[in-house]
Amino acid sequence: MPLSHFDDQGHAHMVDVSDKAVTSRVAVAEGHITMTAQTLALITQGRAAKGDVLGTARLAGIMGAKRCADLIPLCHPLPITKVAVDLTPDDTLPGVRITATVKTTGQTGVEMEALTAVSIAALTVHDMVKAVQKDMVIGGIRVTLKDGGKSGRYSA
Repeated sequence: MPLSHFDDQGHAHMVDVSDKAVTSRVAVAEGHITMTAQTLALITQGRAAKGDVLGTARLAGIMGAKRCADLIPLCHPLPITKVAVDLTPDDTLPGVRITATVKTTGQTGVEMEALTAVSIAALTVHDMVKAVQKDMVIGGIRVTLKDGGKSGRYSA
């Protein structure tokens, strides 16, 4: 299958979606940030110097999804109808698991918006506690569900 973001001459271009059907679309992405148990305790006990880490990261993730087209050159600006970002402390990592759900009714999907929401939420967690731990690791960012449009449903 040819890559849709390249024209016949191999130049990057924004895909023309004007002939695509308007459908309900949803995407879910996940990722995590690992840290020491001590840093995770600082977050869950509300003792981080910069404030509510998980609440701030949730808002940042929502804002990131809404600004996706400003960050990724070939993304279409979309009328997003829902963004939900969940951050769950996980002692087994140790760290925080992040899930983002994005919905729209439109001509193209919202996978990039969901991935951006997870990424920005993880970066915000990192920013808010980097003073106490410099070696946190962000990883596992992937799409776990995509539904709607011509290609149908994908589930990891």
